[in-house]
Amino acid sequence: AWLNDRVSPAVARLSRLIGAVTNLTMETAEDLQVLNYGVGGYYQPHADFFQVLKNGGSKLKNGNRIATWLTYMSDVEFGGATIFLAVDGHIVPKKRSAVFWYNMFASGEVDYRTAHAACPVLIGNKWVATKWIREHGQEFRRPCSLDSML
Repeated sequence: AWLNDRVSPAVARLSRLIGAVTNLTMETAEDLQVLNYGVGGYYQPHADFFQVLKNGGSKLKNGNRIATWLTYMSDVEFGGATIFLAVDGHIVPKKRSAVFWYNMFASGEVDYRTAHAACPVLIGNKWVATKWIREHGQEFRRPCSLDSML
């Protein structure tokens, strides 16, 4: 399900919280996506950014997905971890916890190290809410670095 801030005060509060914690504007962010993974549910390895053709073949409204905020809305009895392949790391779902990452470097190049997957749920259910934050409007909000590849 896709939920915008007008659907519920709780959704609007979550968007405000994400903006406050990340210092990124939610004005160009996508609506909140809520997903349920039942027993056996998983998601193949992927990255959240869009592949943009160098010749401009892909026009993205509000820019690419600069960052991802993933909220875990349930505990999972067994399985359901989010794994990040390039860093050999994983996050075990814990109700009311969240993970945030940048999908792009400060230079605007996409970061392939953000490829991740959802491991199969073996016992229980996994509920998540994802907020993809677009790059437009973030020009003066993201912490800068002398190294454009950070």
